[in-house]
Amino acid sequence: MRILRISQLYWPSGQLCFAGSVHSTHLSRYKVFLPPGACRSVCLLPPRPLSSPDNFIHLTDPPLTISSSLQETCFFTQCVNMLKASASLGCPGQDHKNEATFNIAELAISYTSRNSRLLINSLGLAGACGLHTVLAPSQFLITVPLRGLTGYRECQVRHWRYYTVHGAKLLSSVRDPEELHQWLEVEQFSKSLQQWHETDVNIEGDLVPAKVLIVFRELVEKSIISCNLSSKVMVLESFSSVVRVAVETSESQVEVELVPAVEIPTCWPEKARWPRCLKRWPSQEKVQCIKSLGFDLLARSNYHWQLCFSRAEHILMEGLDEDGGCRMKCFRVMRQMKEDVWCAGNKPVITAYHLQTVLFWTCEKYPRTKDWRCFPEAFLRLVQKLHKCVSQHFLKHYFVKNTNLLKYANTSDLDLVASKLAVFLENPVFCLD
Repeated sequence: MRILRISQLYWPSGQLCFAGSVHSTHLSRYKVFLPPGACRSVCLLPPRPLSSPDNFIHLTDPPLTISSSLQETCFFTQCVNMLKASASLGCPGQDHKNEATFNIAELAISYTSRNSRLLINSLGLAGACGLHTVLAPSQFLITVPLRGLTGYRECQVRHWRYYTVHGAKLLSSVRDPEELHQWLEVEQFSKSLQQWHETDVNIEGDLVPAKVLIVFRELVEKSIISCNLSSKVMVLESFSSVVRVAVETSESQVEVELVPAVEIPTCWPEKARWPRCLKRWPSQEKVQCIKSLGFDLLARSNYHWQLCFSRAEHILMEGLDEDGGCRMKCFRVMRQMKEDVWCAGNKPVITAYHLQTVLFWTCEKYPRTKDWRCFPEAFLRLVQKLHKCVSQHFLKHYFVKNTNLLKYANTSDLDLVASKLAVFLENPVFCLD
């Protein structure tokens, strides 16, 4: 297995960007410049044939746009996806997670070739570091970027919708989106492929997530058969329109939610009124960097697109301990305690994303370096914050503060976790020895 090391890799607007000086590393028949001082080991897919055997990709200081002919081969984008996805897994059972990611990437090549609106160009994991979300050790969310929609702008005119996801007329209007969601009209993009105007995904000018998911599910099902992965990958039945697959690995079964995503790297959403006034964390320089990376819109419901800030969250996590603090150590220990003691299981009510949000709020409240020098004190502060949120069934989204991330969580499960946290806080010595 070929091993490389990589750090800070982003892909806004179809460009590859990274920070720091560079050195060259040969990647099969490609030459790729990667930043030194990497912090994660990652695994690569075996090479696939190119239209020209002499093709090389040279990445110098950001940004550099990859040619359309190379994008069409999908091989390099697949390798980048594998790099980022594997790097982000970073928890026990790495091998079977890499195996699952390999199978998903095989599907990616197939369904990308079947529909020009799908482009696998930024897979990653977002719970701790990347563009995916690690919900549990064997439960992931993987975004599938959509192409052919550029030049996004906020919609200023509000109007009512009177249709079902199947196009039938309604007598009363569809409910408004919640704070973390929004409508998406094709006219909000200055440039769009003609396919986005077709009725398989569009109703009265709206791009409808449920219809996008129907098209996407069909492509995934066909790709599983064409890739001969029926014995390893199975599309799960669901009461909603989301696409979940079960991936059999040599160790266990992994569940993956595949989510089509519209990447919007050109602006920051009005709903995200961040940062709040007079806050010392993060720094103004980091705030400007984060807001310049934009956001994503995920197809996870019937009518409304969900705002996603994976790139922003990745940047916040990357530089947490630049001052020599113990924030990441606190986060890792808290995540391990959650998985082992407080909230175990394949579908936990508290996920790594909830812990990450608690960490961000605590970093903002305690921005000074001295607050993060003593691990026992810092860790207890973090657990106390988690206990308060779980007990009150209320955890604000870090960027869209009017959103409660625990709004739809099972209250009985939350109360059980709260009781376990209370027991720990009464006698935390066993964890801090």
